[in-house]
Parts: sequence; structure tokens; C-alpha cells
Amino acid sequence: GEEHYNCISALHKSMRGSDENASLYWLARMLEGGEDPLYVARRLVRFASEDIGLADPLALTQAVAAYQGCHFIGMPECEVILAQCVVYFARAPKSIEVYRAYNNVKECLRMHTGPLPPVPLHLRNAPTRLMKNLGYGKGYKYNPMYKEPVEQDYLPEELKGMDFFKERET
Repeated sequence: GEEHYNCISALHKSMRGSDENASLYWLARMLEGGEDPLYVARRLVRFASEDIGLADPLALTQAVAAYQGCHFIGMPECEVILAQCVVYFARAPKSIEVYRAYNNVKECLRMHTGPLPPVPLHLRNAPTRLMKNLGYGKGYKYNPMYKEPVEQDYLPEELKGMDFFKERET
């Protein structure tokens, strides 16, 4: 019932708040109450990107490994795998930078009126002669061939200068 959602919320908020003791409590309460360990593991995968993100990119690897471990051995043996992951997450630095930036991109797409801007010609693949003749790929700078960063636009013209990492959610 509702307590299922209350407990997972408490677990998330405890890890987000870096409280390893409370995180373990809520995990144990869920598992000892019969919660599916794979449900918890799936939520940890989401937490790894949503709440920890680039502050510790290995968090996602930890979460996926925990999910796989739970899948392989099941309960009760997998409880320590989940406990390790939960404590790791509670102790990890947190960053919602990517989460916010992606939400900003989604908002930009939702708010756009009319057809979406086309992919700039220089970014399009040109596997046929016709496409090459139409200018697909023309002027594209293949970054690995340059020692220094190259000046090149990657967004459509009407989004030039847009920085989804600096835009704020409303």
C-alpha cells in the first residue's frame, strides 16, 4: 500500500541527505517487510544518476552491479549487496547537474512551437553521393584529427548560444 511508497521515499531522502544509518534502516525495513529486492535495486540505479550524477560517475556502476548481484543470488543473500550500495550512495557526493540540464532540454522541446529545427547540414551523415551533393557533412571538423579543440556549432541555428546547464528550471 502507501507504506511501500513512503519507505522508498524515506530511503531516497536519507541517502540524499547523506544519512547512512537512516538509509540502512529504511532499506532493512523494506527488505524485512518482503519488498522485492529488484525493485529497490532499480530505484538505486535511478538514484545513481538523478542524485549523485557526475559528482561520482562510478555510482551508476555500483547500482547496476547491485542490481545484477540481486538478480543472480536473490534474497536473503543479496541484502548485503543492497546495503553496501545504499551506504555508498549515502556517503557519495551529490550532484543534480545532469538531471537539471536534461529537464531543461525536455522543457525546451515541449515549449517549442512549430516544426523542430533541422539537424545542421555539417552534422548530417552522408552515406550516398546524393547526400554529399546536397551538402550533408560539408565543413564538418572531425575533432580527433585536431590537436586543439575545434570551433564548430552542434546545435541548430535557432538554439545557438543555448546552455542547458545554465538555464534554470521554472
